[in-house]
Amino acid sequence: MKELLYYIVKALVDNPDEVSVTEKTREDGELVLELTVAQSDMGKVIGRQGRIVKAIRSIMKSAAAHENIRVSVDILG
Repeated sequence: MKELLYYIVKALVDNPDEVSVTEKTREDGELVLELTVAQSDMGKVIGRQGRIVKAIRSIMKSAAAHENIRVSVDILG
């Protein structure tokens, strides 16, 4: 999961070297992926009215469903 998110976001941003993804697991078993990008790339990842980040979250949830896990994506500034 971490690699998929990293691959998607790295293709969207101007500074791919500053992209990092951290995995955490909540007590209820949900996988949380924390995404960090350069401040100048935040708008590219979020998109107008959050459309890009919604699409990324949908892709991640779909991929997680194939592995029978729950996943959420958090963007850290």
